[in-house]
Amino acid sequence: MTALRILFFADAGAEVGGGHVMRCLTLARSMVERGAECAFVESRAAAPILRRFGWPAQTLLAMVDAGDLQGLVGWGRQFADRFAADLVVVDHYRAGEAEERALAGPDRRVAVIDDLADRAHACDLLVDPGYGRRREAYSELVHSKCAILVGPDHALVRPEFAQARPRALSRRARHDPVRRSLISFGLTDVAAVTGRAVEALVGRLGDTRLDVALGREAPSLEQVSALAGRDKRVRLHLDASDMASLVTDADIGLGAGGSSVWERACLGLPTAAAVLADNQAELLERLAEAGAVLALDARAAGFEAALAEAWDRLVDDGELRWRLSCRSSELCDGRGGERVAEALLDLLRG
Repeated sequence: MTALRILFFADAGAEVGGGHVMRCLTLARSMVERGAECAFVESRAAAPILRRFGWPAQTLLAMVDAGDLQGLVGWGRQFADRFAADLVVVDHYRAGEAEERALAGPDRRVAVIDDLADRAHACDLLVDPGYGRRREAYSELVHSKCAILVGPDHALVRPEFAQARPRALSRRARHDPVRRSLISFGLTDVAAVTGRAVEALVGRLGDTRLDVALGREAPSLEQVSALAGRDKRVRLHLDASDMASLVTDADIGLGAGGSSVWERACLGLPTAAAVLADNQAELLERLAEAGAVLALDARAAGFEAALAEAWDRLVDDGELRWRLSCRSSELCDGRGGERVAEALLDLLRG
């Protein structure tokens, strides 16, 4: 039997970060485990992320910037034809019905990963892992036969997080005081938020170790490196391949409001999460209302003061940490990649 071929079309860049590529990588690996052949259309911004996380399979490096959507779609259509793709998976906030039709073909289906529900799609399967999202949100945005998967059960979390989950939740249940903390605002470090956060907190650490995860191209790298050089409590982790371990070993976390929310939730890490872009605001508002995170806005005046206040609450209030851990871990078990992969197989073989 000929292997199914799947092409991924994911956005990346300084403004949007690397979350689209990371969740597509998770799904691609789940599909490869099930016998599929997978490839990526890369913009210049997506290519370093794929290389960093060891994607060995076929790719097409589109020599255009991530902002040139039509250029990427043109490259993607050529590659889809050459690769003989059975399916194109689109994870791109600026792509919609027109771009998806361009990437489709007579015998080629389209799946979309979205969490905005703000535009029409031409797809056969749609995944929205957002908390509180209902299928009805897409009833007027997709055709009637489109399969719709919603909610954190379909969050595309790397399998190492599900593997670490028993140890992490057992550790939370010990109710230990805060000895280790983690800052991880994403590899691309949108608006240099990591440096601002470390500067705001380094004077409040006491005996607490602060692990800081950054990418090698992050704008805060020089600033955080200097801080780590002066203060042994600050530990810098570049292009960390062991994020599941860092999250498991942390007692509290500070992070972005994008797809990494589900990594921390899977491992029950009590977290203050910050909105870095408009598309993250709705999710964090819902999670805060559900008691799963403390929500901040990195774009707001006074962010550093609000961050320091959230830090103090997490450090001082063991009951708060336990509530956040329990509620967040209830929402996501880290097995969304398996569920979405099986749904794609059903679609392609149905």
